[in-house]
Amino acid sequence: MDAIRIPPPAELDSLEDEHFRQVVREFLRQNYPEELRNPPKRLHWAENKPWYMKLAEKGWLCPGWPKEHGGLGLSPAKQIILTEEYERHGVARTNDHGVVMLGPLVIKYGTEEQKQRFLPKILTGEHIWCQGYSEPGAGSDLAALRTEAVLDGDHYVVNGQKIWTTLAQDANWIFLLVRTDRNAKKQEGISFLLVDMTSPGITVKPIINLEMHDEFCETFFDNVRVPKENLVGQLNKGWDMAKALLGFERIFLGSPRQSGYALSRLKILAERMGVWEDTGFQDSYAKLRLEFEDLKALYGVYVDRLKRGQSLGPDVSMLKIIQTELFQKVTDTMLEIAGENAGLMEPMEGNRDLNIGGLYIQARPATIYGGSNEIQRNILSKNVLELPG
Repeated sequence: MDAIRIPPPAELDSLEDEHFRQVVREFLRQNYPEELRNPPKRLHWAENKPWYMKLAEKGWLCPGWPKEHGGLGLSPAKQIILTEEYERHGVARTNDHGVVMLGPLVIKYGTEEQKQRFLPKILTGEHIWCQGYSEPGAGSDLAALRTEAVLDGDHYVVNGQKIWTTLAQDANWIFLLVRTDRNAKKQEGISFLLVDMTSPGITVKPIINLEMHDEFCETFFDNVRVPKENLVGQLNKGWDMAKALLGFERIFLGSPRQSGYALSRLKILAERMGVWEDTGFQDSYAKLRLEFEDLKALYGVYVDRLKRGQSLGPDVSMLKIIQTELFQKVTDTMLEIAGENAGLMEPMEGNRDLNIGGLYIQARPATIYGGSNEIQRNILSKNVLELPG
């Protein structure tokens, strides 16, 4: 079998989809560190930096960015193929808020000066970003946020608190949703600021979760001065930009990856625990497998829409609901058959992929982050079914 040639980054989007998939597999085979496959926890910057920098060096770091800004310029269809192959290979997620969220937003809404200032430093790893959206009392109800930015001469003065700030302890910049008009309606009067994390008045406190991991943080702002040129887009129009990011995020939160990985672990666990041939277990497994096939089919519907260049409507919320609740059902079943291994916080002896307790805990917040499933159901009832509020 002939070796697969990896073409220059500029040529990737012109490949046929199946050829592109084979190129991605070969790229990962040659470049991805074997010891980082399927990590049991989200990696910190010090751990995933070598992979981030390898992607940057090869020109593969920013798949969706236009080529003129240093990206691959991949179509939505190829971006999904790339994501699927990364998931299949067990690629760890990097500190990617700058790549996935901030970069596309600055490209669409930022000034030329902001593009020249911020985009290259994402590509070089000089700027590592975190996301300042959720607050105590304003998580899924993001429009209720209270962190405030008041203009004082050439600076905004920021006061407030953000919570669940993923890997804030690793970041040197944060993009913030802040309230810039107290008197406007909830969805209005919100603006989008870029803030240097080394600014005086910022305090980061890691939150230790049930897995004894510090992925999330509290972030406090006490009279933090931010240059007014760090405002992205129009004053008081940040909500519209935030919604654009969240809508694109939901197809990836609805990816079958988590449930598919959990199902594969469930099968291995059932064989190891001697219940794979049990008729009662087979009945439960078949139901989960059918739900998973339904999820994949629905996911394919939205992927096809993106391939045709169509935008995603509010009905994409169905994906997030189905995927995260199935993920929980699968891990519930794992816990039921794991016996004394169910309480372990580390992988089972002899198989580092059977991290039962860890996977179960990871599934718990899945129905909350990215907008809780209760909020997703409200979106569907109001905007799809047109039910009264």
